[in-house]
Amino acid sequence: MDKVKCPDTRWSWVEVNLSALRRNTQAFKRQLERGVQMMCVVKADAYGHGAIQCVKTMQQAGASQLAVATVEEGVALRQAGVQMPILILSEPPAECAGTLVEYDLMPSVYTADFALALGEAAAAADRVARYHLAIDTGMTRIGVRRQDVVELRRTIDFHRGLECAGTFTHFATADVLDDWDFALQLNRFNEAVAALRGAGLSTGLVHCDNTPGTVLHPECHYDMCRVGIGLYGLQPAETTVPRIELEPVMSVRGRVTRVVYPQVGDGVGYGMTYRVPKQNIQIATVPVGYADGLARELSNNMDVLVNGRRARQVGNICMDQFMLAVDVNSTRSYKPTGPVEVGDVVTLIGTDGDERITADEMAAQRRTINYEVVCDFGMRLQKIYT
Repeated sequence: MDKVKCPDTRWSWVEVNLSALRRNTQAFKRQLERGVQMMCVVKADAYGHGAIQCVKTMQQAGASQLAVATVEEGVALRQAGVQMPILILSEPPAECAGTLVEYDLMPSVYTADFALALGEAAAAADRVARYHLAIDTGMTRIGVRRQDVVELRRTIDFHRGLECAGTFTHFATADVLDDWDFALQLNRFNEAVAALRGAGLSTGLVHCDNTPGTVLHPECHYDMCRVGIGLYGLQPAETTVPRIELEPVMSVRGRVTRVVYPQVGDGVGYGMTYRVPKQNIQIATVPVGYADGLARELSNNMDVLVNGRRARQVGNICMDQFMLAVDVNSTRSYKPTGPVEVGDVVTLIGTDGDERITADEMAAQRRTINYEVVCDFGMRLQKIYT
């Protein structure tokens, strides 16, 4: 690869392409009719990409609101100077009501006890706390039951410290075309919103479409859409691939820290699950391990890219390192261009020359989803923004 920037303290890092992030955000913004707001989901440190840096790019590209999973995530954004509306995508403990008011964070609300505690904290500070009413339409995760929405609102709406800024639900199968469960959830949500309005209760911004819903179900964009994984260039499902073009934002790389030519029969790594089969096999070490998000279950079952070619990972992946094998005499596809040297860049996810390894490829090998792959890599590895 061409010369790349990497950390001075450890030869392993996550690259975040902010230009790709901007183009993805703009691509979703173009999916929306004029007047429909876009809420960008930046929970889990922007799915491992670094929330504070990503938010700046998203706001410039058309985002109007943000969503996070925890109060701590919202506080961190406020302390970084972010002033956009921030929704907490669940109802936190009542004990943090004062923090929500102090940092102007909008929680999801679906119980009267929490809502009243929030209202009391706001009134004590001579402020009004905004919240979004979460409705359970069938996913059975969070939210007030649809048949109880009017009763809950009538129970809490008297409080001068509360203001309903939004009403939402979350779809379980928005990525499935012509799905009965999706249609049922949407119908239930529409009925609940109609019931609130029929009772003379304000709904605030009505929103229900997540990433696949935004792409596949424009009929229910309503006042706002919540876009998450797609912003980072990852498709939420195969059904969305023909509908929107996205660019992966994250690459994961390391540099070779050690290269040796072991004896035939020598073992590699804990348990010696790989043994050198013949002469002229290089074993190279790269400082990325399962504590960095490289799942141990991938041991002896994944490729990496080096010098524009695929090479095989060998031995059990360690907490902080893994090894790869290079047959310097081979003419097969796993042969990199020449022997590997200390300092060579190794790509776990991303592009090197004409070769590419995607988060989807790694997710398939792990029998999981691309969401988990990028979140895992974002936990410890230093991020470099390009």
